[in-house]
Amino acid sequence: MSVFRRIRDITVATLNERLEQSQDPVRLIDQFLHSTRQDITEAEKLLQQCQTHSRQLKQQVDQAETMRDKREEQALLALKAGEDHLAKLALQEKLIYEEKIEQYQGLLSTSLESLREIEEQLGELRMEYQTVYSKRQYYVARMETLRLQQKMNERTGAYGGQDVPKMFNRLEDRISDWELEARSLRDLRRMGQEYVEQAGNTVSSVLEKELARLKQKLNDSGKE
Repeated sequence: MSVFRRIRDITVATLNERLEQSQDPVRLIDQFLHSTRQDITEAEKLLQQCQTHSRQLKQQVDQAETMRDKREEQALLALKAGEDHLAKLALQEKLIYEEKIEQYQGLLSTSLESLREIEEQLGELRMEYQTVYSKRQYYVARMETLRLQQKMNERTGAYGGQDVPKMFNRLEDRISDWELEARSLRDLRRMGQEYVEQAGNTVSSVLEKELARLKQKLNDSGKE
């Protein structure tokens, strides 16, 4: 496992723990996604470089193989012509190209192995990015649900959170006060009316007495 892969594993391993402790998980995920996008970009660049390098190594191997085969054919032609010295020179170059082939094939094998590793890491990074992005969408939906619930609770507290029985009890008390006030005013009016009637009766009684007294006085005067 490469150092790059170990670093990514550590980051992913701690992400869930950090999410559980974070007050803003979406922001934390966005930071992680941003970092992962950068890693993907770097991995893609490195992949292109490795691909280019592998092609160059393959070209070196192919060219060396072509020259090796060519020198062997030249050596055969020289032998047929009785030119042993030229045949030896051709074989010496053939050995040089064979050594070059061995060297470049080793480099090519190493480069292809690195290329496969980078392709694997890049695939994992892309899958990782999609997985975390999906989790981000889940947290966004979850936080939106929470926000709407809070709004609903605020609305319930503002409009539906009043104690209905107490509200009607207060209204009943106010109406009772108004009724008591009305009865008091009515009683006062009744008392006033009764007082007027009593006063009128009293005045009438006094007048009757005075009238009777005067009549009695006239009678007494007529007897004299």
